[in-house]
Amino acid sequence: MPTTTADADTGKPQSDLIYRETRWLAIIIVPFLLIAFYILFLRTSETKALFAWEIGAPMTAMMLGSAYIGGAYFFTRASRAKHWHHISVGFLPVATFASFMGIATILSWDKFTHDHVSFYTWVVLYFTTPFLVLAAWLRNRRTDPGIPDSHDFVLSRAARYVLGAAGLFNIVLSILLMIAPQGMINIWPWTLTVLTARVVGGMFALQGMFGLCMALDGRWSAARITLESQLVSMLFIVIATLRTWSTFDQSRPFTWVFVISISAILIVVIIFYIFVENYRKRRRPASN
Repeated sequence: MPTTTADADTGKPQSDLIYRETRWLAIIIVPFLLIAFYILFLRTSETKALFAWEIGAPMTAMMLGSAYIGGAYFFTRASRAKHWHHISVGFLPVATFASFMGIATILSWDKFTHDHVSFYTWVVLYFTTPFLVLAAWLRNRRTDPGIPDSHDFVLSRAARYVLGAAGLFNIVLSILLMIAPQGMINIWPWTLTVLTARVVGGMFALQGMFGLCMALDGRWSAARITLESQLVSMLFIVIATLRTWSTFDQSRPFTWVFVISISAILIVVIIFYIFVENYRKRRRPASN
């Protein structure tokens, strides 16, 4: 058990330590995410030879790769973080994403390249990661003191409602992509299969769950690292959109909804991030 200390400002007992097992889980996950990013984002046309299944639409491959590079950023930071609550908001979204990948695998088992090492790696990861990440969150969450850091920023009730609503929207979208993929395929900006529709659903589930967790917690210190990882993902999604724009069906309204939404969210989040960080710096006492 971690040694309990006291918060300098409140005197409330806390530990907020990260268990060794949580750090090791983060360290082990990172190489797999980096390899997957390399294949999907940088060697997009070679998924048949290199990945667990062939992904025909380059945007799907690159969007999944974007999620992986954001995940690599998060788990790298998690392995080095000093306090559990600084990374706690990211674990349930990751467990949700991994669960979607596992379910999509079972439902579309015949679409995978069963004799490829990438397939075995995929199966092992997504049949174990949801449980391991959830277990790490359940065990480590007891160390969270539940109070803001010194000079922290706490989201307003209105901001938390907006985040919660956005999170719920993404969750609903992810569920539709999972349970009614054919209907979503007919309106989606680029070509999807049933399998890739469900995989894309997992990415929206990750973002949606993060929005909900951020809204429920409210502490900037708890959301900052995970938000940075989402910014990394969104930046690469925008790059992927520009690189694969010719594959989008520009006659579909949802194409423009997708493009405008992801661009607007990226800009708004960057502005918000800068605002909050400047606010926190102004609250810190000047050093002697």
